[in-house]
Amino acid sequence: MNLTEEHQETPCVYSNFSCLETSPTAVDVLLYIPVAIVVSLTVCGNLLVIISICHFKQLQTPTNFLVLSLAMVDFLVGVIVLPVYFLTWIDQWRCFDTLYCTTLKFAQYCFTCVSVYNVALIGLDRYLALSNPFHYSMKMTVNVTLRIIAILWLYSLIYNIVLLYFNGDFTDMKENITCGVMECVGTVNKEWAFIDFIIAFVLPCSMIVIINLKIFAIAKKHAIKIRSVRQCPKNDHGSMASERKAAKSLGILVAVFLLCTVPYYVSAFVEIYFKNKSVDLAI
Repeated sequence: MNLTEEHQETPCVYSNFSCLETSPTAVDVLLYIPVAIVVSLTVCGNLLVIISICHFKQLQTPTNFLVLSLAMVDFLVGVIVLPVYFLTWIDQWRCFDTLYCTTLKFAQYCFTCVSVYNVALIGLDRYLALSNPFHYSMKMTVNVTLRIIAILWLYSLIYNIVLLYFNGDFTDMKENITCGVMECVGTVNKEWAFIDFIIAFVLPCSMIVIINLKIFAIAKKHAIKIRSVRQCPKNDHGSMASERKAAKSLGILVAVFLLCTVPYYVSAFVEIYFKNKSVDLAI
């Protein structure tokens, strides 16, 4: 009886292996199959984009290099983040050491930041191409685009290192990250959480919304000019339908992007403020 109690109360040791060595059940196997499909599609789809742009020279345009950067981020997410996330989601008692958890947390923050700003840069690239095509073709070269991409990745790398350093993830690993159920659980600094919310969400998402609205305004202006030159009343209904279709498509794209991003920050703020307040009240 005493041996059983000691075995049950043994704390989880920081290691790269699971806390409880259990054989996978039939339910786990059924969960691993769709997870493997999702990870494989993410990796193979983005790898196809990367190989296509790198191999075919006719695809090596400034815009496509921005798409290549976005595909590279998604590829790294599929290789590094998704497998570990789904593994800890299925095997709820699997835990990793503090260095591994910090590395995974850094990868999540860094890739999210690069991805969001990359989408904003693609929108800015399209806006400049539509607003002033002659100036765009002369100034926006491949070399300039590669420098912008390098600056974006370097900025994201430095920013997230600073963020995790001042949050204490590097200096107090043992205290800040513990092996818990479902995931690597880490404490979050309220001040830096708000700063990250502004820098990694509010600014790029505001850019995306504003730039796409300007793109739609430019497209509508061009459609009006073309309609006035043609002076064909029969085509007015078709032009209006095309404008509505373009506006609907643009709105759907922006809405889907925001719907995929907003829940993460909302849940993070709920966890930071409401849970911490309930803990303080309990104490």
